[in-house]
Amino acid sequence: MRFKRHIELEHGLRQIDIAPLVDVIFQLLIFFMLTSSFIVPSGIRVNLPKAVTSQMVKSKSLEIVVSGENVIYIEGRVVNIQELKPILKELQTRDQPLLIKADRRARLGRVVEIWDMARNLGLSQVNIATYQE
Repeated sequence: MRFKRHIELEHGLRQIDIAPLVDVIFQLLIFFMLTSSFIVPSGIRVNLPKAVTSQMVKSKSLEIVVSGENVIYIEGRVVNIQELKPILKELQTRDQPLLIKADRRARLGRVVEIWDMARNLGLSQVNIATYQE
């Protein structure tokens, strides 16, 4: 005795319902779009000042970042002026250039203080990062 249900399976389904598949794909798309927007890029945001006559620095240099709130960062960690002096002395022995990335809202006095400290310690290559137009 054959039942009607088995006959349909033997002859195959006439139409496949893809609505649930589309729903799942759409939910996965929304999930990945939302989770990818929560990933925050690492680093410190600095709005560099604009300069017309800037040049590219090709050598590997130590970056000192001065934020808009006049906080000094070296390699992502906060340092103060007293901690900066031994780091610059070590940099002078390695003969490595220094790159100062200062936010355009940072105090000029803070940048000049770092520059002056580096020059007093004998660093010959001190550069300031700018945004080229």
